[in-house]
Amino acid sequence: MQGILGVRSGASRAPLVVLFTQQIVARAELPPLPVGAGTRWLHSGGGGREHDEEDDAAPYADVPRPGRRWERKPWVTPMKVLIRRAKEERQARQENPCRVLEHPPDNGLLVPHLVEVAHRVNTARERLLHGLTNLVEGENAIPVKRCRFCPEVHVGRVGHEIRTCEGRDSGARNSLHMWRPGTVRDVVGFPYCYHLFDRVGKPRVVHKEKYDVLRLPAILELCIQAGVNVKRYPTKRRTRPVYSIEGRIVDFEPDEADNSEAGTLPEQTDCSPLPSPELQSSTVICSPSTDASNEQDKEEEDEEMTAPELATRTLQSWLDMRSGAARLMKKYSVHTCGYCPEVQVGPKGHKVRMCKATKHQQRDGQHAWQEATVDDLVRPNYVWHVVAADPGDDGSPLANELKRYYGKAPAVVELCVQAGAPVPAAFRSMMRLDVVPPARDEYDLVA
Repeated sequence: MQGILGVRSGASRAPLVVLFTQQIVARAELPPLPVGAGTRWLHSGGGGREHDEEDDAAPYADVPRPGRRWERKPWVTPMKVLIRRAKEERQARQENPCRVLEHPPDNGLLVPHLVEVAHRVNTARERLLHGLTNLVEGENAIPVKRCRFCPEVHVGRVGHEIRTCEGRDSGARNSLHMWRPGTVRDVVGFPYCYHLFDRVGKPRVVHKEKYDVLRLPAILELCIQAGVNVKRYPTKRRTRPVYSIEGRIVDFEPDEADNSEAGTLPEQTDCSPLPSPELQSSTVICSPSTDASNEQDKEEEDEEMTAPELATRTLQSWLDMRSGAARLMKKYSVHTCGYCPEVQVGPKGHKVRMCKATKHQQRDGQHAWQEATVDDLVRPNYVWHVVAADPGDDGSPLANELKRYYGKAPAVVELCVQAGAPVPAAFRSMMRLDVVPPARDEYDLVA
């Protein structure tokens, strides 16, 4: 009986097996779908639009959520990886207490292939500041607004009406911003840090040296430590690696030249040292033979360039500066506080007790240092994206009811795009260029 049932069950299953195999073969013989068909239908919302390769290359990116004041910044490197590195370093010191550091820049030497990158980053920073000055304060200037009570910035002729103000007396104003004219510093922000004369021999600034050590933009300090020489900020350049004895840096073979002369450039007759603050307004730092000729060349180039060309060059300088800074940060350490925007370029963070963020009483005012990112070094300063108005449009401000339809972009990108520069592929999804916001009297009709 079992044999008869087995034969019958096998006979009944045979047609089904043949049927399934025929379907699989038929599906395998179907022609493959075009690569961009499904993607174009999902992202563009309709046909008639050509497939753009740049949109596929650039991943989707939205505006990062601002962290809460009492939360610490996320760790760039996981804590388990940091603990494993510390154990490996401790074990290496125990096995060989006295050793010569071989890898730059930990041994005090420069990384050869990053010296040119540092010079390009410094040049891009100067071009960026020069271009932003012309775009904000030139003849065809684009208005920049800044809130009077909070750090909110808006690029456009009319300030927006989005209620996001958290400054003083914001409750009495229903969180509306009070706009005033802005400057170049509101568009791009460079945090300041302490200058290190010897980044290996004395990597920290103590609290007593708070007013004795010079402060400068962190991006410039990173370029100086990577090989750029600036006369007003001297630094020590070593020619031989240093030793590590039980974790302490010791230099048994100091340079023959004086330390004060090691980091400065050769004496030049064109430029004089930095004057005192009282005489800075009435004293010329550099002679007209150098700076005057450079300024004339820049003015002639700017007169020949149109506004879209100047905006494109400025935007490209900003992108080059960020990409070059990211390459430098892979070798040269940059630290930031986990609770406040303080930044320090060097192997360690400083010990100046100036933190006023969350839990600063538990740390006695010292910063909670951790690894920094490019956004900590060059703050993007996100602003609301303003769509180009039609010729007959009166330029109405952005409405608070429609804020979920508006996109955002870094202030430099928004300024250059409004001046005529093309939108970078990495910020198209963030600016929501494919979203058409409804009218004010239609926002409650949209699902």
